[in-house]
Amino acid sequence: MAKLPRGLSGSEVLKTLEKAGFYIKRRKGSHIVLRRDSPFAQVVVPDHKSIDTGTLASILDGADLSVEDFIKLIK
Repeated sequence: MAKLPRGLSGSEVLKTLEKAGFYIKRRKGSHIVLRRDSPFAQVVVPDHKSIDTGTLASILDGADLSVEDFIKLIK
């Protein structure tokens, strides 16, 4: 099993999730709500300089993405 990448910014996670079919639903302050219609999923990504690994794991769980799939989309 691959390890979660460290030191990713909120904008990097946002761009990667957009590759997975998510789009920006709304934004309030530094939190961006992303949605995917099919299959339905909605996640909140903090637009911070660095996202903690626990937060990233929660985002990937809500997005129904494995760590391996997420790493493939980053590249």
